[in-house]
Amino acid sequence: MLRLNRMTEYAIFVLGALAHRHGDVLATAHLAELTGLAQPTVAKVSKTLLAADLVETQRGVRGGYRLTKSPADISLVDIVEAMEGPIAVTDCVDGAQVPCAFNNSCFMSGHWNHVNLAIRNALNDVSLEDLTDPAHLFPLPVSPSITEDDRQLSRQ
Repeated sequence: MLRLNRMTEYAIFVLGALAHRHGDVLATAHLAELTGLAQPTVAKVSKTLLAADLVETQRGVRGGYRLTKSPADISLVDIVEAMEGPIAVTDCVDGAQVPCAFNNSCFMSGHWNHVNLAIRNALNDVSLEDLTDPAHLFPLPVSPSITEDDRQLSRQ
């Protein structure tokens, strides 16, 4: 089963808190309070996000972290790859960190790249803004207006 690791989930929490206060510098202690995560966990996640250039730091008394880009410009792919490395569903796809031992005899090897690309594209289509505002990602359907004919039919 494909599943994000726990540190990636924590990164999404931290980035979500920063997205809600976009432009503000938030201290690790404040991020821990907002997310419900332990402060050392927030610090560890934030350092990884800093290395991936998703957040930047400001030092000093009012120091902390802030997003480097708009939440709309940070994709789920950016977050997953920052925390977990390249997206590779099997060892035989582009981006896999370990070469596949069965690559020469596997009839599926060329097809896994299509699956991997589909997953990557799906994750790339979801931004941090979408994650923090689900209505943006899944807008409510507009209900058709009820006409007088509809009302009369419902009474019968």
